[in-house]
Amino acid sequence: MDRALMALAASFVIAALIGPVLISWLRYLKFGQTIREDGPKRHLVKSGTPTMGGIIFLLPFVAATMFFTAGSPAAMLFVAAVLLFGLIGLVDDGIIIMLHRSLGLTPRQKLLLQFIFAFGFLFLVEHMLGRGTELIFPVLGWRWDLGWFYYPLIAVYMVFIVNAVNLTDGLDGLAGGITFLVLLGEMLICLVAALQPPLWGVDYQSLGTAAGALAGGVLGFLLYNRYPAKVFMGDTGSLALGAAVFALAVMTKTEVVFILLGLVYIVEALSVVIQVASFKLFGRRVFKMSPLHHHFEMCDWNEVRIVRTFWTAAGISILLGLLLLALS
Repeated sequence: MDRALMALAASFVIAALIGPVLISWLRYLKFGQTIREDGPKRHLVKSGTPTMGGIIFLLPFVAATMFFTAGSPAAMLFVAAVLLFGLIGLVDDGIIIMLHRSLGLTPRQKLLLQFIFAFGFLFLVEHMLGRGTELIFPVLGWRWDLGWFYYPLIAVYMVFIVNAVNLTDGLDGLAGGITFLVLLGEMLICLVAALQPPLWGVDYQSLGTAAGALAGGVLGFLLYNRYPAKVFMGDTGSLALGAAVFALAVMTKTEVVFILLGLVYIVEALSVVIQVASFKLFGRRVFKMSPLHHHFEMCDWNEVRIVRTFWTAAGISILLGLLLLALS
């Protein structure tokens, strides 16, 4: 616990200190956000705000993890997953910035890369750390061994969550605050798992430390991303965070419980699915705008109210997930 908290504190301090420097650098390079024309009109004032700010929490995360975990294989695999998905976002952000448009990589290109990295991560967790192919249902005590089907099913689940986090990143501080809470919950799960490891090949103390390091970096980033945001994380940050929260679920065998831990992400993504399906099938929209946070904007809720409400909902669902694990 002490090491995880020290990593969290160190990463927070580094992110807080380097934030103004990196924001100035991004502004100097004119790495400004291009706002979607079909989004809420009030967002147009945010055009030009520096993006690609995910590097503000990724740099201290890597530094603190390397320092406090001494190269633990589990922690390094976690770092690799986060950075690889962050790389997809970095390329996507770069294309948007260089070409001055609101879309970067095509959806097909992004999905292809995400599935390649997801399958690669799952393969390494299985063959390096002995993850196995079973899902655990808490309280009930059920263990369902999926065999080879585990890979495509969980790869789809992982890609879904990565993109759900990306969709949630639509208001100042929204995705960052929710992810900070999720990471705290997963850090606690890792530290408890260290007492009775679900995988004997995993150093859960180090994995929890890495989760704490990322949580600290995100908290430092929120100093500059809270309303009114001075910087956006961009896909560089959101794809990395999506990979991070789900990678921790895989390595702690809590993919089922993650339905509660990541409930707000899931609801945000499902609101888009429902909106598109309803319009194509019936020619009618269920929400005024999707993802869900935009619906509340169209209902004249201000950003701060929406973000605080979603943070609260995330906190409650995370506590329920932890309670479910405690009862197990």
